[in-house]
Amino acid sequence: MYQYNDFDSAFLAERNRQFRAQVERRVSGALTEDEFKPLRLMNGVYLQLHAYMLRVAIPYGTLNSAQMDTLALLAEKWDKGYGHFTTRQNIQYNWPKLSDIPDMLDALAKVEMHAIQTSGNTIRNVTADHFAGAAADEIEDPRPIAELIRQWSTDHPEFQFMGRKFKIAVAAGAKDRAVLKAHDLAVRVVKNDAGVVGYQVLVGGGLGRTPMIGKVLHDFLPREDLLPFIEATVSVWNQIGRRDNKYKARIKITVHEHGLEDIRARVDARFAQIRPTFTGFDQELFEEIKTHFATPSFRNVPTDAFDAAYDADPLLRSWVDTNLAEHRASGYAIVTVSIKKHGATPGDASAEQMRALAEIAKTYGHDELRISHEQNVILPHVHKSDLPAVYAALRDVDLHTANIGLVSDIIACPGMDYCALATARSIPVAQQIATRFDELKLEHDIGHLQIKISGCINACGHHHVGHIGILGLDRAGVENYQITLGGDATDSAAIGERAGPGFAYDEIVPAIERLIQGYLEMRQGPEETFLEAYRRLGLAPFKAWLYPEAQAHAA
Repeated sequence: MYQYNDFDSAFLAERNRQFRAQVERRVSGALTEDEFKPLRLMNGVYLQLHAYMLRVAIPYGTLNSAQMDTLALLAEKWDKGYGHFTTRQNIQYNWPKLSDIPDMLDALAKVEMHAIQTSGNTIRNVTADHFAGAAADEIEDPRPIAELIRQWSTDHPEFQFMGRKFKIAVAAGAKDRAVLKAHDLAVRVVKNDAGVVGYQVLVGGGLGRTPMIGKVLHDFLPREDLLPFIEATVSVWNQIGRRDNKYKARIKITVHEHGLEDIRARVDARFAQIRPTFTGFDQELFEEIKTHFATPSFRNVPTDAFDAAYDADPLLRSWVDTNLAEHRASGYAIVTVSIKKHGATPGDASAEQMRALAEIAKTYGHDELRISHEQNVILPHVHKSDLPAVYAALRDVDLHTANIGLVSDIIACPGMDYCALATARSIPVAQQIATRFDELKLEHDIGHLQIKISGCINACGHHHVGHIGILGLDRAGVENYQITLGGDATDSAAIGERAGPGFAYDEIVPAIERLIQGYLEMRQGPEETFLEAYRRLGLAPFKAWLYPEAQAHAA
């Protein structure tokens, strides 16, 4: 992973010094909250429903054990003992005192972390495939490109006060694990017919109150053209994007209103202007960055002990079958650690659990961890001979739940329990759904099913691209939950279709149970997933299961 140089360290120290002075002025009353707001947002500090919140960047979701240990320290020393991993591969602390935040930022700086551009109308934390550098299906590790974009975008003078925020994702696998098509801009590593590596660029994706799927802006860019092309794209949007209405300010609306061909022509013209100013330093920097992402020295040892344990221990076997993915190195596996124990808050990890994950990574995982947009933690490089020990260590801190990709592996935003923008609760709904299907002992039979829950129209829980999406709204002071069906966050990305009227808080879990029971009755076999059944059958039977009273009345 990238190691800070002297410039990076000095820049961050000065930035933190400035913010400490700003906090002192706010605490003393020399700054009003309105005056302080743009300053705190530049440093990842929000004013939530009950307290300030600090959002820490985890660039492209990559951590080492020392950084994870520091995240645990922040939780324990300055918060309430836990942190919340988000769908942008960040971590949030929901209860810090404002006067403590500068100390938190200084502690982060010691392990080369910060909270810059995790908020505000700027380019946010650049995310990546959480299996990057380990996946068997990837062309190359996409994280050096993500790091190049991070360095280019951090404090970029043209892009600090844009019409709205701007989100970028990168990936290099045959499978899309980074929700590329739901981003303002996405970069996918590809090969052309001659086998040369380049980049496909997508633009205009996004969720929120107007969900849209991203479109291909350029099929194949050579490596040296990528950064100037991205700059040209953001520059065009920054110039022509709407500023009269914040709900129409994202680039997806700009693409929709102007049309893709018009945007492409404008970007090409801007690219022609700025390309000569890129004299090759970005490529020199990229080559230097790549050296920080060298492949670990993988071990070549027998897996006999693992094979025996797998055959003998059904709990280990269930966890292996559910939570592991194929690694590109023989004898290795990618381990996804579920932060979704049944009944727990999705994405919340205690300081004890974070420290345990750090120790496991250092001992068994080549000192690497990843955070996924699905609010789980990845150990990307674990030799199979170590899997029994890893499982035992996870079990000791209650992180051994075998449910990745199943009905209880729910993405959920903080909702009205924390967020000032939320109009309904998300966390209790996720907890109750997970607990209910654990009671029914059905989730392994149900198979792959993604439920995603948002507590407001901003869609931080990605409900639009959930196989089952749940959107909590306020209806005359009462929580009301709409259901969307058929969403997809992968290569075949799709926005879910609204099923019908919303449900009251105490009706939503029974409605989801009816929906899934209906699917189990109608599927062609265990191999047909919920999403496949929905695409085969269409909305009508699912709607009938959701609204049996309306069906009976119509009959």
